[in-house]
This record gives sequence, C-alpha cells and structure tokens, in this order.
Amino acid sequence: MNRPLLTLTAAALVVIPGRTLLAQASDAERPLRILIVNDDGYQAPGLVALVDSLVTIASVTVAAPLEQQSGTGHGITFREPIKIQELGNQYAIKWYAIDAKPATVVKVAVTALMDTMPDLVVAGVNAGDNIGTHAWISGTVAAARDAALQGFPAIAASVAYGNPLDFRVAAGYVKQIVQQLEESGSLEPGLLLNVNVPSGGPEAIKGIRVREMSLLLGTQRYDERFSPRGSRYVWDHWSPAEEDSLETSDLHSFKRGWVTVTPLTLDQTDRNRLQKLGRLLER
Repeated sequence: MNRPLLTLTAAALVVIPGRTLLAQASDAERPLRILIVNDDGYQAPGLVALVDSLVTIASVTVAAPLEQQSGTGHGITFREPIKIQELGNQYAIKWYAIDAKPATVVKVAVTALMDTMPDLVVAGVNAGDNIGTHAWISGTVAAARDAALQGFPAIAASVAYGNPLDFRVAAGYVKQIVQQLEESGSLEPGLLLNVNVPSGGPEAIKGIRVREMSLLLGTQRYDERFSPRGSRYVWDHWSPAEEDSLETSDLHSFKRGWVTVTPLTLDQTDRNRLQKLGRLLER
C-alpha cells in the first residue's frame, strides 16, 4: 500500500452522555448494520481486511483502539478522559480511533457515537489465534464479549500468524459465517462466537467445524535476570499448547486445518456446584 489508508480529520475529548437513539427502520428497509472493532489498532491490516469483506454486505461503522491493546483481556478504561479521533477513509464510512481498551471502545461506540444500534458486532481480524483459553486474555474476544453482554450478537475473529494475505482469507470466512447466521435468523441477542482461522491460505483450510474450547494452558516460565545495579527482574516466556487429544476441542481441529467456531457463554455461574454450596454454606 503506497499511502496511508486513513487520515486524521478531527479529535476531541469526549464525556459519554446518555443519548436518544434515532428510530430504526424495519429490517426490510435497511441493510445489516455491523460495528467492527479490534484490539490491534485502528489501521491494523486485519481490521482493514474485515472492512473490505463486510462493507460489501452491510452498513459498517469502525471503532478501534488508538494503540495496540493485545492481551488486555476485559480491562476497561475509566480513570482518564477518553480521546476520540474521527478518521477519513476510502470507504466513506464512520471510522473512529479511540484511546481506550477494546471493551471500552465498544461501550463508547454504542453509547456515544452511533445514532442507531448495530445488528452485529465483529471484532478482528486479530493477528494471532485465540484458541482455547487464549479467549480469557484476548482483547479481541473481550470486545465481542462486551458487545454480547450489552445484548448484541457478536463474533471475535482471529487468524494464526502467517502470510499477510491470510487476513483476507480469514475475513472471507467471517463474511460467510455472518451471511449464514443472518439468513438463518441466528443473529440472536447475546450470541458470542469465537472464530479462529488457520494460516496457509484457502488451499490449506479444510472447512469449518463448530468445537468446544480447549482448556489446555500451554507452558509458562520466567527467566530471571539482574540489572547492572543488582535489581532483580524476570522475562516472560510462554508457549501455547500445541495439541489436544480431545477431538471435539477447537485446538484439535484448528491444528488440523479447520476454521473453528466456538460458541461462548456469558454466565460464568457453575451451576453444578450452586445447589451443593448452598446446602453447605446457607445456614
């Protein structure tokens, strides 16, 4: 790309007020409305690929962090003013860079920036997969989760590290999934899907499989070092799990070339222990 996709046109400090939303037209009178977010930043190639793909089937608004926010999980920004920059772009759509964590970006977008609510929130395409327990720390998944908590259907999409063209392949699969969900009437409030696409291009991908979350943690270690003045510190070294023998897990299928779709729940209540603990502790 010979020139920047986006150019800054305005900036402001925003205090999030309550808003009166415009009346929405009937489904037959308007296109699907999609809010696209991410955690890699407002000009990330995965974000651009997703816009390229979804702008052909929907009315798109983009809201993304001003800076890289990978690994921030479901952290929120609330102790400082939230800066918002509205950006010009070749699609002539609303495109915002927001100086906040991904979950907060979603809150700001739907509360303070959008006059009509989205039918769907899509986060991604993240650079690097969010298979299994990665979903707990992923800013991409957190953005989708926050949208689902607010009642919107949401999809988090990620692709394994590889060729930059893999972003477009992943975005194509997201488009396919969105179309199938819309056509079947499955874009239900609170729907939360974690989608992961292997690298290697279309020839390396076998298709789509709906799978459960792998619970394998990978390997964590910290290398101890000392500064020239004797201060002790450590460097993080983490390696993801490379295999899961559970054939119904997302990791098992992902490693074998399948796009995995994992429906996630919002209610973390352990209902198997709820009554047992009630009998034990409620005296």
